[in-house]
Amino acid sequence: MMQLLTGPLFVASLLIFVIGLVVRAVLYIKGLDAKLERVAYSYHRERSVPGAAMSIIKWLIPAGTAGWRTQPVAMVLFFLLHFGAVLLPLFLLGHTVILEQCTGISLPALPNNVADILTIASLSALALLALRRILSPVLRQLNSFQDWLILALTFAPFFTGFMAMHSASSYDLWIQLHVISGELFLVLAPFTKLSHIVLFFMSRAQLGIDFAIKRGGDTRGGVFPW
Repeated sequence: MMQLLTGPLFVASLLIFVIGLVVRAVLYIKGLDAKLERVAYSYHRERSVPGAAMSIIKWLIPAGTAGWRTQPVAMVLFFLLHFGAVLLPLFLLGHTVILEQCTGISLPALPNNVADILTIASLSALALLALRRILSPVLRQLNSFQDWLILALTFAPFFTGFMAMHSASSYDLWIQLHVISGELFLVLAPFTKLSHIVLFFMSRAQLGIDFAIKRGGDTRGGVFPW
């Protein structure tokens, strides 16, 4: 079972994940309409490129934007979750071994105690984000089945991986559940809101271009060809 899960099924799920997200990014770019949105995407690149980069960078820094500063609790939970969500899949020892076996790519591994801290922080953040969705009147109205599915898909790999590492008597069960939940996450990511893994960068770049050019005050004259 583990040979199947960590061999062909892992490669297949990884291909679906990568190809699916590339397709989502391409479709996003193809769906941009400069005239409809009144953003001169192909003009004044000396302003648009720095604007796009700055928009992405500032949102990747805690309290780097007014949006983050107005909701500090959500900001802390977001970064706690995403530190683990980025570092653990790439640098957890078991993951680096499987990645090297399947792709030949070798990455350094995190110490086990650091991995535990990141896992607990991410699980805590997920639980508090779920509680926030229940308690906030605004978020309760916006909640959908897919939102809860995404929380469950994100929670499962963290939880099962932690249990596998700390439940020696039932290790085989938990590690199989961990691999299955991780591969399910990879397969469903391109088809759900988890596609924000790549679309976050696309949308932030688009907004950065908007603010850098269309709302650029004195740069407005002569920018638009329509």
